[in-house]
Amino acid sequence: MYKKSMINQISVTSDIFLNLLYVILSAICIVPILLVLVISFTDEHEIIMNGYSFLPERFSTEAYKFVLSAGEGILNAYGVSIFTAVVGTVLSVSVITLYAYPLSRSNFKYKKLFSFLAFFTMIFGGGLVPWYMVYSQLFRIRNTIWILIFPYLMNAWFVMIMRTFIKTSVPESLIESAKIDGASEFRTFFSIVLPLLKPGIATIGLLSCLGYWNDWYLPLVFLTERKLYNIQYLMYQTLSNIQFLTSGSANFSELGMVLADLPGESARMAVAVVSIGPIIFAYGFFQKYFIKGLTIGAIKG
Repeated sequence: MYKKSMINQISVTSDIFLNLLYVILSAICIVPILLVLVISFTDEHEIIMNGYSFLPERFSTEAYKFVLSAGEGILNAYGVSIFTAVVGTVLSVSVITLYAYPLSRSNFKYKKLFSFLAFFTMIFGGGLVPWYMVYSQLFRIRNTIWILIFPYLMNAWFVMIMRTFIKTSVPESLIESAKIDGASEFRTFFSIVLPLLKPGIATIGLLSCLGYWNDWYLPLVFLTERKLYNIQYLMYQTLSNIQFLTSGSANFSELGMVLADLPGESARMAVAVVSIGPIIFAYGFFQKYFIKGLTIGAIKG
């Protein structure tokens, strides 16, 4: 018993090294975020004079006043982003899981064909013009909220990940037992297989949620109505306006003095902070499933 417990222990030196390594990795992730937050509250003139600093001499909230000057526009953009992230993630995970499950079954007759169709889209694409025409002319969802959701519903790479996860986490014998007991395919999937897929669903769900939340390309291509802009595209437009004003009108004396007071660097950091928003809470929600996913398949001593 003593020897068995000693096998599962690590030396003091290794323990110190691993803890130090994790501290360094955590600092690499956290320090840039703290720097962005500090700069967003730093006076613009001090940034120009002294550059970036963790301990600025003068703080200012002008960057946030400028970014939040849109008022209801930002609240509306946040609502659009939250709706697309939640609904899009649920629909995307559903489509990916339902597509990956038959591919994981050894007795599915057409699994090679459907695997090829998914894999083919990872290598070849139709191009921008056919892609635009499909959604604007065929589906006719341009300038609707659904154009921010439908293009990202299917992801072939996520299908491959989920297929592999199902094959390694759900034994074929379990599915066969359910079939012997008279369970239908849908009953087997929803009652037996789906509860075992929480770690995989959490992983795919978080990646999909991040994709929907950080997207600004779809509004750029398909939207002209401002009420449908999400937070990322609204912040993108804000940055573009700042860059245009500070670079193109400096030759006019009176206007140049006004523009000189506009926050430039600090506003960019404020945009980053505002854009992060509620998405940071998604990590806390999915964390327990990630931990469970890391331990799946481990041998208990």
